[in-house]
Amino acid sequence: MPMPQPMFDAASTCAIHRCRFYTCSPTQHKTLRREPLLINADISESRETEGRTCWRKCRPTGGLEIGTLKVLSAKFESLDYDICENYLLLDEERRKGYKFVVKKNVARWIIFFLIGILTAFIGCSVDVAVEELSDIKYSYMKSYVDKCVWNYCLYIPFLIWIASNIIPVVIGSILVAYVEPTAAGSGIPQVKCYLNGIKIPRVVRIKTLLVKVIGVVCSVVGGLAAGKEGPMIHSGAVVAAGISQGKSTTLRQDFNILQYFREDHEKRDFVCGGAAAGVAAAFGAPVGGVLFSLEEGSSFWNQSLTWRIFFASMVSAFTLNVVLSTYHGHPGELTYSGLLNFGKFENISYEMTELLIFVVMGIIGGLLGSLFNHINYKLTVFRMRYLPYKSLKVVEAAIVAMFTATVGFLMIYLINDCKPLGQDPTKHPMTGTIDPGKYAVIGAAAQLGGVVRMTISLTVILIEATGNITFGLPLMLTLITAKWFGDFFNEGIYDIHIQICGVPILPWEPPPLSNNIYASEVMSHPVVTLKTIENVGHIVDVLKSEEHNGFPVVDPEFSKEGNSRSCGTLRGMILRSQLIVILKNKLFNESSEIWNFKELPIKLFRDAYPRYESIDEVSLSETERTFSVDLRPFMNQSPYTVQHSASLPRVFRLFRALGLRHLPVVNDANEVVGMVTRKDLARYRVWKHRGNMGLDELVISEKI
Repeated sequence: MPMPQPMFDAASTCAIHRCRFYTCSPTQHKTLRREPLLINADISESRETEGRTCWRKCRPTGGLEIGTLKVLSAKFESLDYDICENYLLLDEERRKGYKFVVKKNVARWIIFFLIGILTAFIGCSVDVAVEELSDIKYSYMKSYVDKCVWNYCLYIPFLIWIASNIIPVVIGSILVAYVEPTAAGSGIPQVKCYLNGIKIPRVVRIKTLLVKVIGVVCSVVGGLAAGKEGPMIHSGAVVAAGISQGKSTTLRQDFNILQYFREDHEKRDFVCGGAAAGVAAAFGAPVGGVLFSLEEGSSFWNQSLTWRIFFASMVSAFTLNVVLSTYHGHPGELTYSGLLNFGKFENISYEMTELLIFVVMGIIGGLLGSLFNHINYKLTVFRMRYLPYKSLKVVEAAIVAMFTATVGFLMIYLINDCKPLGQDPTKHPMTGTIDPGKYAVIGAAAQLGGVVRMTISLTVILIEATGNITFGLPLMLTLITAKWFGDFFNEGIYDIHIQICGVPILPWEPPPLSNNIYASEVMSHPVVTLKTIENVGHIVDVLKSEEHNGFPVVDPEFSKEGNSRSCGTLRGMILRSQLIVILKNKLFNESSEIWNFKELPIKLFRDAYPRYESIDEVSLSETERTFSVDLRPFMNQSPYTVQHSASLPRVFRLFRALGLRHLPVVNDANEVVGMVTRKDLARYRVWKHRGNMGLDELVISEKI
């Protein structure tokens, strides 16, 4: 079997720690398997495969470089989007029948309806709070400006403006820095990673939602260059994750409803609908919300999910429209389609000759967007390096708030465009046939497309937000051009921040020209396995000594004498969380020949979701450690597997399309020889820059 080039040769050097790899020759390295390199502060270890040993000795040079895009973090785990088809689940479906299926489908529609309603109410609350607080702020300032403009004391409203900016910004930044750091930013990269199958800590908790909403209000009222639209996507995702589970782990309240939705597979679908409802509430674009979830988020899609997500998005947009129209004194008119209003362009038109102008605007937007992303990346790295403490982050936010207030006040003072109320402040209004609003929308789309690199969803969002479908072609040309020219230099801003955090996100497609990389090279081995009937003490020892979250279950009579690389004939797959629930509830017997549990409650596993206890919290006596447990009723008896000779693209497509967390690798005799996880695939990353393209093999760090 042909092998790709080795990951390192006899005289290679680690770019991060300047480590020397030696002992093995390049020829010998061709017999070595690929495996992710773990970066630690001081490493001296050996890797042995097929009788040869390669020593790697690291001499650290100050640790991992901050802001590097070539490292994956070892702290991120995957979600279990694959349904565990064990005996408990199959028995429940068999006993409850078709009524249970219909009940679940009806419950899904009701939950998506509630997601749309609650997301819209959150958007209305944010909008009303910002408007009311801003009205108080600027009314107070106006009274002082009117008084001081004649008394030559404009420094007083200037200081009031600075104080009215700094106070809310400091409140919001303290909440984010000290209470819930996950609420920082728009939250779109975190939601994108969650829907991709990555467990982002605290991303969908109620505390995160509260801090996010208060932080957004404080940021906008404080005059920061931030909007209410992006955070609405994260807010919708949190709402969906909360109400779909029928309990709150943050509030420690279990309502004992919707237990059958307490799994990652179901929760993902609801979060996807919540993100779409957030887009619909922000822009008044329900179709755009559906396409956003499809283009930027979900790794799994089907027809029924499309209908439910569109339903939630439409409910969200309609509810927000009704509430805001009523709040502004126009009940029933439905004139507020979203939090962000571009205005109506009913009579707008364009000529064929203008398409070239739109393309040029797309080119400029792509170039400026890539420049913006590069500057944003450099500033992010600078802040990570020189602002590591929470107090410094709060001070930074206060300085930015003061700076924006100063710039705004100086612009008002120096640019003499103030006129009495009711008069046109424009000295020389634009006349003629050119419509500036048309080019303003195209320019905004070009810049936004050059930054975020969205095409389909952003086109539809702008069409729905402007209420003019005629502009579909110019918007599409502009956004595609902006994406192409932006991608020539760097990634979109969401992808850059995901890479900075070292999140092992999987792209839509496998790396090109990687058919010569096989599963036997990608996989991790040897694999820690458990027998179908296992000793309780051995399970406890394995869980304490290993950090793996999935264990293949093999035949108990297997002997390693025949094949030293094989771990036994595969019979199923069991998760760490399942083992902890089994041990916690003492679902084991004194003898392996006796099984006293006639009805195994699946409710025990659902009640423990999603915050499972650690193995250190499980208390067992020495006598109980000698007992045995039959894993067959709990394990997934038909896990997806892949042959050791399968190519990397085939493994990648199977893993990503099915939302897997573990993919056992078997030989021709169905014996386990390795395990493929998300990090094993995510470390093969394609890079593109200035027309060039290549494949990087990333390292995995426990320090990022």
